[in-house]
Amino acid sequence: MEIKELKKRPELDHDKKFVRSYTQFNQFLTALKSKEIPDEILAKINSGIEEVNTAETESKSLRKLIRKTQSNLMKTVVKELKMVPKNHYRNTWLAFGMTVFGIPLGVVFGTSMDNMGLMGIGLPIGMVIGMVLGASMDKKAFEEGRQLDVDIEL
Repeated sequence: MEIKELKKRPELDHDKKFVRSYTQFNQFLTALKSKEIPDEILAKINSGIEEVNTAETESKSLRKLIRKTQSNLMKTVVKELKMVPKNHYRNTWLAFGMTVFGIPLGVVFGTSMDNMGLMGIGLPIGMVIGMVLGASMDKKAFEEGRQLDVDIEL
């Protein structure tokens, strides 16, 4: 079983946001084609593509459907196959590092200096810690061959 092709929509080429979403989804599907994927996951992917292909051609609703379908398929691929796009862990851990590491560090700085205005200094430190942890996880995924050759912007 192979991944189906995404239907071209030349009547919507004037909408830049639609073109960006469509192109990103198509790149995601192309990256998946180069990997070995079990048949049950392929069936989910193909049903999502079929849903997009049969949808109406109104630009805004189709763009939302593409983004929703891409997000659902991405969650399935990450959860079931442990395959991730480029910078997936870095982007995830950026926010996680700010909340888990940054806020406590900011509180420690603020209380140790008796100036709670310094609490905000922990956020960028936590962000950097999260980005470093995420980048190392991305590197590990690349080395194990679990990284897709596409960068997803949500």
